[in-house]
Amino acid sequence: MENDFRTASRRFWSTVRRLRRGKQYSVNTVYGGDGALLTLTWDVVGRWGEYFQDLLNPTNMPSNEEAEPGDSEVGSPISGTEVTEVVKKLVGGRALGVDEIRPEFLKALDVVGLSWLTCLCNIAWTSGTVPLDWQIGVVVPLFKKGDRRVCSNYRGITLLSLPGKVYSGVLERRVRWIVEPRIQEEQCGFRPGRGTVDQLYTLSRVLEGAWEFTQQVYMCFVDLEKAFDCVPRGIQWGVLREYGVPDRLIRTVWSLYNRCQSLVRIAGSKPNPFPLRVGLRQGCPLTPILFITLMDRISRRSQGVEGVRFGGLRIGSLLFEDDVVMFASSSRDLQLSMDRFA
Repeated sequence: MENDFRTASRRFWSTVRRLRRGKQYSVNTVYGGDGALLTLTWDVVGRWGEYFQDLLNPTNMPSNEEAEPGDSEVGSPISGTEVTEVVKKLVGGRALGVDEIRPEFLKALDVVGLSWLTCLCNIAWTSGTVPLDWQIGVVVPLFKKGDRRVCSNYRGITLLSLPGKVYSGVLERRVRWIVEPRIQEEQCGFRPGRGTVDQLYTLSRVLEGAWEFTQQVYMCFVDLEKAFDCVPRGIQWGVLREYGVPDRLIRTVWSLYNRCQSLVRIAGSKPNPFPLRVGLRQGCPLTPILFITLMDRISRRSQGVEGVRFGGLRIGSLLFEDDVVMFASSSRDLQLSMDRFA
């Protein structure tokens, strides 16, 4: 096992999971919404679909945010180089999406195969529509802890079509090239060459400076619950437009969400898909850049004169993905920042 830790991490963690398991229950039994234990396969599959449909479609979100972006010129077509670079970065050995295409299949494509894949991406680019398989996510429940018969003790991971992820990866590069220079330095999540260490270092330096100069620092740590699942999409398209993304590119991103659906894979069965009306797609290459662009807009809207001085600068907040820490020199100023952020 010690050797596996160094040379075969997948085998190591598989052994750890096997050793830490407690009392096991069949995946074919689950509690229903009314607390009754379900044992029939179709009832179990239906319960999982019902659970994730409710989880991924919050009822307290605006219902009129699905505004369709306007038409515009086609723009430059997708090149074979763009597609090839995205395909090279695909990771093998992953579970399959609804079309059951493996990463190894795409990575094995020759020049002719890649040209056909590029052609397919360009059809989606010029038409503003994508195949339905590219819009369907397969949700697989993964056990966290507790009673295995309780749905809320699982988290779902979403598996997407690999050709669709290649197309999304190309769009991500184009969107990031436009919005990355406009995002504030305070955000270190989902950005190349940045990470949690950068934010921890900045935080420690702020506290050291406050200690050295006997300044008071008030902080509020915010962890947004289900932040990715609750994004109003119409607002997201408007934010992209504010950050300089052309309508043509926004429309291609929108096409991936136009008929966005999910289905749950459990006990070897897959029920009918259900629509996803809000939130960003889990597992999509576009999701990180879309989310931090939205978070940057929220951060800018919540900024004021509050914050703490450090090295001639005023720092009001630090962000890492959906985690935020706000700074102020008094409790009153901190409350003002929190009110604007909310």
